[in-house]
Order: sequence, then structure tokens, then C-alpha cells
Amino acid sequence: MRNWVLVGVPSSAGAHHAGQELAPGALRAAGLLDRLRAAGISVADGGDLPMTPFELGEPPYRNLSAVVRVAGLVRDRVASVLAGGAIPLIVGGDCTITLGVVAGYGRDVRLVYVDGDMDLGSRGNTDTPGSGILDSTGVSHLLGDGAPELTSLGGPGSAGDGAEAEPLIEPDRLALVGGDPRETSDAGRHYLTDRGVVFQEGPALAADPAGTARRALAAVGPGPLLVHFDVDVIDSGDLPLANFPHYDSGVSAAQAFACLRELGAEHSLTGLVLTEVNPTHDPSGRLIERYLDGIVGALAER
Repeated sequence: MRNWVLVGVPSSAGAHHAGQELAPGALRAAGLLDRLRAAGISVADGGDLPMTPFELGEPPYRNLSAVVRVAGLVRDRVASVLAGGAIPLIVGGDCTITLGVVAGYGRDVRLVYVDGDMDLGSRGNTDTPGSGILDSTGVSHLLGDGAPELTSLGGPGSAGDGAEAEPLIEPDRLALVGGDPRETSDAGRHYLTDRGVVFQEGPALAADPAGTARRALAAVGPGPLLVHFDVDVIDSGDLPLANFPHYDSGVSAAQAFACLRELGAEHSLTGLVLTEVNPTHDPSGRLIERYLDGIVGALAER
């Protein structure tokens, strides 16, 4: 049996707007821990990191100091959980927390990044390429491109520290799943292809959720597996919980959770990051109930 430790990261430091900092508290209040345990999942409560609310900040990297601070705290907490022999379940928060999670694992980790965006910032997003919003730059920072304060989170030898520049994760250990094709330019796709990153966009996920997951697992190869799951991979017409909406993406909640369930069954799974839930979009709590059904179902031991 896997022994999980839930750590909340109530931060919208890198986000487009406020709300995600409320997600860990809302998911706890909706019974996340009790529901996981009722499903037979062993999980301890590791508490929450300090709340970091949204601030717009200034370009070129908005609110950079707060994003770096939060990512560093996440890195250290993840490293501590792993050193104790447990599996981190990191509940955010915006997508920049995944930079800290990967840094906490070290360079041996494999990452399947399930997200409605490619998170390439100006290297591939077609929405607001010059916005400076760090939430949409996670993948480019993982690959060593961006603010040195973030690309160097992995310590000596990581990109931007003045030594031999290495990315936070090797490109052949990263696979992207579920990106909305409308949100990525051809230049962004070439950027990933040139670096050897395997990506499967939203239509592939919708057509074959389990097969898409298996192809992503094959692409990253054997070894410790981390999964990043952004709720915005789901069409906002079906489950409008995402901080940054994706209407008409064509990926249903059932399809996204089927993909996550396949990834959750992988024996080498050693961590999960949940991002982008904005509870202010769900005053009744019904959407969060559906979300928790999907998350718990994906993690239940089979």
C-alpha cells in the first residue's frame, strides 16, 4: 500500500487572478482526507504551507519573488516527505508549485504533465504571450528557459546557477498530455519537438484516455513517476472549476479522470500535484464534489 502525505499549497502567487489560494482549504472542507481514507487510501495530513495571495506584479515575470519563495518552500517540504519514505500529494495552488515539487524530487524523476495548456509562456502560448504571468510558463522553466531564480531551484548544476546549465528535468523524462491545440502555436510545438519532449494534445486524450496515459508512461520511461494534474484539462463547459477556463476543449471530466486513473495505477507512481482549482467558481460545492469523485477514484488501490 502507498503511504501518502497531503500537503496544501494555498498560493495564487503566479496566477492570472485570485482564487486558487482557497483550494486546499475548500478541498479539505469538502472531505478530501476522509474520502481518500474511506476508499482505502493511506494518507496522513502534512498540513498547509503559508497562504500566498495573488498580486499582479510587473513584467517581465510578474510576482516573481513570491513565486520563487513558494516554490522553494514546496521543494523543501517535498524533499522532507520523500526522505520519510512517503508519497507527496501536493494540493495547490497555481501551476508554478510543480517547479518546486520537481526540484524536491531531483533529476531522476519522470513527470507526466496533464494540463489544458502547454505552459510554455512566450515560447508557445497564443493567448497572452507577453503577459509575464508565471502560471503559464511552468514547462519552459522546467526545461531551463526563463527566470534564473526558478530554473535554478534544483540547486548546483541546475539551469541558471552559473555552473553547467541543466534543466530541472531532462526532456526525455517529461511528457505533456491534454493541451488545448488552440492555446499553443506551431512555434511552441517545434520548441517541444526540438527538445525531445513528447506531447499529446486534447483531442488525443479525448479519443483514448487510457491509451494516451500509457503512451505518456512509455515516453518518460521507467523510474520514479510524478503526475501533475491541472483541472483546466477538462472542458469548462463540463466542469468549470479551473482558474483559467477552457471552453469547448472537448475533453470531458470522465475522460480526464480515466487518464488519471491509468496513471494512478502505475506501480512507480511516487507523487501527484493537483492544481488550478478555484473554489470561487463553485459556491454550491457541487463541482468540487464531482472533482473529488474523480481524484479519489483515480487513486484508489486496485
